[in-house]
Amino acid sequence: MGAGRWRRAGSALLRVTAVWAVSALTMLALAGVLPDFQLQSDNGDTITKTAFTAAWGAGAFGLLSALVWPLLVRALLVVPAFVLGALVFFLNGSLLIVALRLIPDGRGTANPETAVVVAAVMSAVASAASTALAVRDDDAYRRRLSRLADRRRRRVPGDAGDGRGEPPGTVFIQLDGVGHDVLTRAAAAGLMPTVAGWLADPGGHRLTPWRTDWSSQTGASQLALLHGTNHDVPAFRWYEKETGTVMVSSRPASALELQRRALARTHDGGLLSFDGASRGNLFSGGADQLALVLSMAGRRGKGRRSRAGYFAYFSDPANAVRTALSFVAEVGREIGQSTRSRLRKETPRIKRGGLYPFIRAFATVLERDVVVAAVIGDMFAGRTAVYADLVAYDEVAHHSGPYSRDADKVLARLDRSLALITKITDHTPRAYRIVLLSDHGQSLGETFAGRYGLTLKDLVRAGCGLPVPRRAQRTLSASEARDAVRIALHRPVQETEAEPAAVTASDPVVLASGNLGLISFPGIEGRASREEIDRRHPALLGTLANHPGIGFLLVRSERHGSVVLGAGGAEVPVADLRDDEGPLTGFGPGAADAIRRTDTFPHVADVMVNSMYDPATDQVHAFEEQIGSHGGLGGPQSRPFLLWPREMTDPLDVLAAEATASGTAGAGARGTAPHTGPVGAEAVHRVLRRWLREPSGPQVPLRPEGVAGLPYADRPLPGARSEAEGRAVDTTLPDPGAGPVHQPRG
Repeated sequence: MGAGRWRRAGSALLRVTAVWAVSALTMLALAGVLPDFQLQSDNGDTITKTAFTAAWGAGAFGLLSALVWPLLVRALLVVPAFVLGALVFFLNGSLLIVALRLIPDGRGTANPETAVVVAAVMSAVASAASTALAVRDDDAYRRRLSRLADRRRRRVPGDAGDGRGEPPGTVFIQLDGVGHDVLTRAAAAGLMPTVAGWLADPGGHRLTPWRTDWSSQTGASQLALLHGTNHDVPAFRWYEKETGTVMVSSRPASALELQRRALARTHDGGLLSFDGASRGNLFSGGADQLALVLSMAGRRGKGRRSRAGYFAYFSDPANAVRTALSFVAEVGREIGQSTRSRLRKETPRIKRGGLYPFIRAFATVLERDVVVAAVIGDMFAGRTAVYADLVAYDEVAHHSGPYSRDADKVLARLDRSLALITKITDHTPRAYRIVLLSDHGQSLGETFAGRYGLTLKDLVRAGCGLPVPRRAQRTLSASEARDAVRIALHRPVQETEAEPAAVTASDPVVLASGNLGLISFPGIEGRASREEIDRRHPALLGTLANHPGIGFLLVRSERHGSVVLGAGGAEVPVADLRDDEGPLTGFGPGAADAIRRTDTFPHVADVMVNSMYDPATDQVHAFEEQIGSHGGLGGPQSRPFLLWPREMTDPLDVLAAEATASGTAGAGARGTAPHTGPVGAEAVHRVLRRWLREPSGPQVPLRPEGVAGLPYADRPLPGARSEAEGRAVDTTLPDPGAGPVHQPRG
């Protein structure tokens, strides 16, 4: 044991010395190339003296980077994270100037601009040298990755050794917006060799599609995946008449309210309630460890822990420099790709100027790097469950298209992140199972405004006899990355849309969620009926239903209940809807059930509008500025995927067993058509929860008198009220103890 420690200490000392020597040589080379950077006195020095000066400067810079840099980053957590990335170069340059002033006799000098360049190059070289030297040393490689990812490493509770005797942990990686067909195509084409290897390995992973609800977007899907329900989430954004506000899934206050409603409905703390971590998500999932979680961004106190992910990542100067350089490169890449698309006159195409290159770089570089580092830290910490969302593909596919070369390159880079996470499992204190999934896909198509020259709002106003602008106004697109950037910049996120404040009682509120539109009439209390709408605006429903860019409408009738309207006067009661018949022709299996479910939501819009869908081309028309869209029915957007290790129970077997136990065998367990996989994000949540329980064996219910259908933990619920106070669950957020908590054995 003692000899081993001395051997490791000697190896570490040799690596430090080698990195120091490489850094000194780099400083010497830069001093010979850059005119405003010198390591000699004005009268010149011998080679030995100059080398000594370089070694002194490199050593001082290395010590300052190791000791002072983490303190600077922690102090600057109050600075917007987006700005912190830009400050990386200047902070590093400042440390170099201080290091040069520590050289005896004042031989080291550099202009501030030159110091920024020298510091960036030296940090990158030192990082590369350190990593290269550690490649053959598993212990060093593990320690370096652990330090880069999370300096607050801990052991699994009760672990007396290396933790490999513990049940395996589970890492859920959500590739936002990657559809089932996109994933299989990318794996087959060699864009994602890690995924292809999992699928080809007989002992690797299995893949299945699953079907979203009508609202095929992250807010609805992830709320159900993490919290077990997406009841009353009709779209990405919707109008609530009783408060006169618009709920937007990617806004912190709205996300927090949705999470609160989910907790109140399920009496369940969430998928990650026990020893979980939530990284880069809209919702916490009940996790105690948070980083870049949108629902927590607007909270004070404990909720601010979400920003700790930035410190864990930027506390390493080489890490920070690499990400900053990659960020700049990604901005240039987007400008070049958009210019090429414009010169080639590719169609469909939308404008990609303004701040979009920076928003894309945030999603594809900064958010990805911070989230991956946080996941690696969680694995080294031995956490039981980790759920992370990588939004890079979704953001690029919205603007470039889901099958574009731009999106393919993002998939390739995401696969490299998956390869890194997979490699880490060989060094973690416990084994890990990696589950890959998506929350929705994307459907291609020219925008509604681009195809017909007017927005859905313009069409609605025309149908109501209201003035319409001569020029179609741009409809803001739904983007989690856009709002995440605003939060990272500490800029206030507008929590309500402009429409409700500006309209009169007779003006409709028109909102877009991909190719799903929502029309509400603030002047009509409750859900407006078809008859009331016809009395006030006789031409509206006919104008919409017969427009070539619209597939069907959902509206409530006083005489027939809710009905679906289509072109040519088609009208079908919701109860009589059939897949691929009437207005739903071509929309595929499950469309009728999805519409019927949404029709029961308290906040369903007065008129729900789904765009047309062409099965021959798999294209839709988004009501916002997106050529790759999701949010409604039609095409690949409703067909995400689930990829899991073969040793875990098949999702359909999980749901079939659940249906048998509840006496509803066959109802919804396998969907309405063969090979469709689970139906609805709530069903997928039940599968994920079952997978978390499997390593610990069967669970014994603690309180059988709980909510029907919910499994209970084999340990008390921390934070739950005592029996004397009643069985109501405290839904204060975050509440990691409210709901089923499963304790690993061992």
